[in-house]
Amino acid sequence: MHTRAGSKFVTVITLLAALLILAAVVVLLVSRPGKKEADPHEGQVYINDGFGMVWITPHENVPVSTLRAEDISLDGRWPAYVGTEYDVRYGVDVSEHQWDIDWSLVKSAGVDFAFVRLGYRGFTEGGLFTDPYFDRNVTSARKSNIDVGVYFFSQALSVQEAIEEAQYVIDALKYYDINMPVVFDWEKIEGNTVVRTDGMDSTILTDCAVAFCQTLENAGYDACVYFNRHFGYYEFDLSRLTNYQFWVALPDSFPDFYYKFDFWQYSFTCEVPGIEGPTDMNMQFIPRETGDAQNAPSSTAQSK
Repeated sequence: MHTRAGSKFVTVITLLAALLILAAVVVLLVSRPGKKEADPHEGQVYINDGFGMVWITPHENVPVSTLRAEDISLDGRWPAYVGTEYDVRYGVDVSEHQWDIDWSLVKSAGVDFAFVRLGYRGFTEGGLFTDPYFDRNVTSARKSNIDVGVYFFSQALSVQEAIEEAQYVIDALKYYDINMPVVFDWEKIEGNTVVRTDGMDSTILTDCAVAFCQTLENAGYDACVYFNRHFGYYEFDLSRLTNYQFWVALPDSFPDFYYKFDFWQYSFTCEVPGIEGPTDMNMQFIPRETGDAQNAPSSTAQSK
């Protein structure tokens, strides 16, 4: 025979047991490992784009720079490469803005090569013009045993214009001995209200670079593309340009560009004997050997 008090006791015990079971279930659910939160930067690299540190998704088939900050020494007159992967040469790039150059003095100063402006397309009406100092610069530099390449300041708006520029270069080089690349140099014009290239589409820009370079390669020349960090990361599709050499403009103590390049323009204001006034200065990096190191992650960017 059960009393009313005994019945209440059983009910309380039952409720307590149910509460304990519920509490245990809640604890298990709370403590149970949930799905790991996705990393928003998975597959990206942290780079300096010239304006700050940002995350980008790198091209998969573009070789990565293996240069490290400790590979560049600033103890001498010019930056020196002290690493083990490359041989390095020094060069200037010049145009009519450097006026008359004493190339024998330039050679004696330790300059190995020069990129000479062959010509340019006007950014208003789009005409093609030869640099007035092109002939004397190429001829005198070669006589002074300086290796010479040329660059063309492009403002092409289409593949057809890029091919026209390339043919203009080929025609101009018929009677000259150059032994370094021909460079496609397309830059954005700032501070002018009438610029025919305003709003240039990046896909078309890459199309133009490919058309220019391929036309030069078909004519037997080595081709190169010049760009700064912004153009290298955001404007050119470098995955379509890997058949050509890269020349990166990065005036600083170290070229922290993520992708592999062949030439580094490290100064716009270098003083070189034989050249009146400041001039651009460059280093060429020539791999001593090829291999897996060429595609290793760069120490200049953080990978995830």
